[in-house]
This record gives sequence, C-alpha cells and structure tokens, in this order.
Amino acid sequence: MSHLDELDEYEAELELRLKREYSAVFGLFRYCVVTQDSTYLCNRHELKVLPQTTYPFFHLTMEDVWVWDKNRPTRIIPRAEVYTSSDVTIEELRGEGEGPGLTAEALAQKLGETLGGDDELS
Repeated sequence: MSHLDELDEYEAELELRLKREYSAVFGLFRYCVVTQDSTYLCNRHELKVLPQTTYPFFHLTMEDVWVWDKNRPTRIIPRAEVYTSSDVTIEELRGEGEGPGLTAEALAQKLGETLGGDDELS
C-alpha cells in the first residue's frame, strides 16, 4: 500500500468519524449555523450585522458549540465567534424549552460515551 493510499484511507476514516459524531450530537443542539467556511451546532447565538460601505459584515457569537472540522482534536467548545462577509444561515432545530439544556461539559461527557461505544465496536 502506498503512502497516498494510506493517507486517503486515514482521511476517509476521519470523515466517517466526523459524520458519526455529527449524527450523535445533532439532536442535542438548538441551532445549526452554516457559514461559507464551516458548519456549527450551538445552543445560543447572537448575530450582529456591521454595515460597511460595499457589503454587510456579520459578527456571530455562539455558545455551547460543536464545530464541523475533522482535523480538530476536540470539536466541542464553550464559545465561538465568527466574522464573515459571506452568507450566514441559522436553522432552529427545536423550540425554546424543548429538550434538556446542556452545558458544554455535559455535552462533551455525553459525546465521549457515545463515541467510545462506537470505537469499541470497530
């Protein structure tokens, strides 16, 4: 097996883990936020439009965040800020008061249990 084949296999494995993790955590979040550069799941957000002379500039603050990025050692972070001049799409996944409100720490623990079970099966 060549080094390129090994690298392709490694990348495919990372992508599969990321998709499994996304499926496991998706229902735990209230919002799905999509920007040109990434996809985020979060429980709270604030979007500010900063007017510019040629185009709008967006400042997005999120709390209890999961980040779609296969190269991160951990995708759960307590807070994230994004500045972009591109489109921002925010989807509400569940209404206020529906489901449990989770802290980033509780979510990380639940995620670790879910993925730990998947990894043991492999």
